[in-house]
Amino acid sequence: MRAEDGESAVKGARLALENFLAERTRADDLPAVSDRPLTPVFDEARGVFVTLKHHPSGDLRGCIGFPEPDFPLRVALARATLAAATADPRFPPVGAAELGRLTLEISVLTVPERIDAEPRAEIPRRIVIGRDGLIVDGRGTSGLLLPQVAPEFGWDADELLAQTCRKAGLPVGAWKFRDIEVRSFRAEIYRERTPNGPVVAERATERPTT
Repeated sequence: MRAEDGESAVKGARLALENFLAERTRADDLPAVSDRPLTPVFDEARGVFVTLKHHPSGDLRGCIGFPEPDFPLRVALARATLAAATADPRFPPVGAAELGRLTLEISVLTVPERIDAEPRAEIPRRIVIGRDGLIVDGRGTSGLLLPQVAPEFGWDADELLAQTCRKAGLPVGAWKFRDIEVRSFRAEIYRERTPNGPVVAERATERPTT
C-alpha cells in the first residue's frame, strides 16, 4: 500500500465508526474520505486488524480483525473497525463521547504461511521480531499476535510463541507439539499519532533470533 492508501484506510475506518456511533447503522463498506476516492487496492482481498488505544496512555481499548483474506479490504476494514469498538469481549462497547480520546491503528496482513521446521525446536529461528506476527492453531482453538506486539513488550521469539499459545488458551509450550500449527505473517501498519490526527506508517525494529 502507498502512504496515501494507509491514510485513507485509517481515516475511512474512523469515519465508519463515527457514522455507526452517531446513527447505529452497521457499515459493510469503507466510506470514501472527502473527495479522495479509494484506490483499487481496497478491492483486493486482504486480512486486516484494527486496534483502538487510549490516548495518550496507549492502553488497549479493543482489537479485532480477519487474519485471512476473506473479504475485499474495504469491507474487512469496515467490519473489523466496528467489531474492535463493539465486540471485543475484553472491553465494553465504545461510546460516541469516548471516541475523541482514542487512536486507531490498522494492520494490513500478508497471507499467513506455515512455519515448517524439523526439529520443531528450530521454529523460533525462523521468526524475526518486529517483522513477523504469529498464529497458533490446533485442538479446536486459535491465537494470533500482531508483529508490533513483541517489540512493545520486549519479547524474543520463544516468548512470542509462548504468548501466542497462551492467547489460544493452550499451554505455553504447545507450539512444540506436532498437532499444533504455527503460521507467520507480516503487516503494513498505519496509525494515528493523536485521536483523528496525522496518520503515520509504523515500522518496528526487526530483531532476528540468534
